Amino acid sequence: MKLATLSQNAVISALHNDGLKLKIGQFNVCIASSIPDVAEHLLFLYNGYETVSDHEFIDFYTSLAPPSRLRRYLRAQVSFSFDGYIPFKPLPYKQASAFFEWGLNWCIANHSHQYLIIHAAVVEYNQQAFIFPGTPGSGKSTLCAALVCRGWRLLSDEMALLSLADGFIYPAPRPISLKNRSIDVIRNFSSSSVFGKIIPNTSKGAIGHLRPPDTSIEQATIPAKPTKLIFPKYQEGSKTSLTYLTKSRALLKAAENCFNYNILGIHGFDSLGDMLETCECYEFEYSCLEEAVALFVELAH
Repeated sequence: MKLATLSQNAVISALHNDGLKLKIGQFNVCIASSIPDVAEHLLFLYNGYETVSDHEFIDFYTSLAPPSRLRRYLRAQVSFSFDGYIPFKPLPYKQASAFFEWGLNWCIANHSHQYLIIHAAVVEYNQQAFIFPGTPGSGKSTLCAALVCRGWRLLSDEMALLSLADGFIYPAPRPISLKNRSIDVIRNFSSSSVFGKIIPNTSKGAIGHLRPPDTSIEQATIPAKPTKLIFPKYQEGSKTSLTYLTKSRALLKAAENCFNYNILGIHGFDSLGDMLETCECYEFEYSCLEEAVALFVELAH
C-alpha cells in the first residue's frame, strides 16, 4: 500500500517504534525517528511511495535522532545512523530531513556494488535515458528538475545506477535536491512544481526538495536504456551549446564522476565502456532552461 493511505498518526507511530519501511526505487529502506521534521518530510514528499511489509528484506536500516538527551534542548543536533553505525558528525536539529536524504545517498553509494554508480542525474524521454554527470555547481539538478517538470521520467537526480548484469540504468527516484537560487528558478519555470520545507543555512546553503512525479515513482521498477551521456555546465548569460565529445574523453570524465569505479576494478571499466558503446556523448553549456529542454526533446527523437 502507498504511504498516502496511512494516517499521520500511523506514520508517526511507525517512525517512533520499529521504523517506517518504504520501497525507494531498488531499495527497501527502514527509517526510525522521533523528529517531527522527518515525519513531515516523508508524509509530504514520499506519500506516493509503497510501504514494505514486515517479512520483506530491508536493505538499509536508518535512524535520525539527537546524539544525547541534552542535545534535544541545548544547541540541538541530530545524528544519522545506518545499522547502528554513525558515519557523520551531528548536524543542527533543523537539518534532520536534509540529513536523511544525504545519509541515504551515502548508504546507496557505499553498499550497492551490483551497480556502477555515477554521480549524475538521469531522466528518460521517448525510451531514452539521458545521463547528466556533474560536480556541485554544474547545474545538473536544476536541469534535471526542469526536464521532469516538462514530463520527462525521473530516475534519479543524484546517482545513475548502471547494472553490471545487464547494462541498464535502474531507477531510484526521490525528491530532487535544489540549492539557493535554483529553488526560485524552478518555481518560476514551472507553476506545478511542489517543494517541501526550505531548509536554510546548511553547509550547501538553502536546500529545497522538489516532489517527484507520481508517474516516475510508479515506474521505479522499470529500467532504462542509456543513450545519451551529457556533461552539463551552467554559465550565466551563455548561449545554449552542445558539443560532441569523443568516447575516450567521455570515459575518462565519467570515471571521475563514479563513486565506486575503483572498488569494482575491471568490472567497472567494462561496464562503463559497454555503456559508452550505446551512448552519444556531449558537453553542454547553458543558461536558458527553455532552450535546454527544447534541445533535449529534439535530441530524443
